[in-house]
Amino acid sequence: MIEWLIVPIAYLIGSISSAIIICRLMGLPDPREQGSGNPGATNVMRIGGKKAAGITLLGDLLKGFIPVYIANLLDGSTLLLASIGLAAFIGHLYPVFFKFKGGKGVATSIGVLLGFSWLLGLSFIATWLLIYKIGKVSSASALCASVLSPVFAWFIVGDTYILGASIIMMLFLLWRHQSNIKRLLAGEE
Repeated sequence: MIEWLIVPIAYLIGSISSAIIICRLMGLPDPREQGSGNPGATNVMRIGGKKAAGITLLGDLLKGFIPVYIANLLDGSTLLLASIGLAAFIGHLYPVFFKFKGGKGVATSIGVLLGFSWLLGLSFIATWLLIYKIGKVSSASALCASVLSPVFAWFIVGDTYILGASIIMMLFLLWRHQSNIKRLLAGEE
């Protein structure tokens, strides 16, 4: 039962904002006050370039991956893995350390999916890359990959808890990308 203590720890890890920390360390403006106002890798790219964005992306991905990976090492049940993954993801969206105003969650969800199954995470990444190559729009790529992630989860992992976590992350990603969806539908993104 002690392994369930990882759930709140995963939330706290998810609450660490890679974008804000990287921008501070690199002497860049606060991403919540520049560009789109979103503390995520895409906005950090706008205000700080590829290096800052790459480090932010890696940080956000790792905070989703590491807690799930540790739970895997402890031979946690899939219910525990799904709970830990969701806790890290929710921490990114609603970080306790930053007044519950976080990023949109794409990179952290990729990390969680990679923790569930390398093939599942790589399927998300491959879908994102394919859609981006066709349309050159990051938000559309992320949305398509996230909508397909529960399908991938079902066929690759085949576990109802992992499927449920994938569906919940997909719904949050759609919710957090509402403004992007409106711009996409209006042909403005």
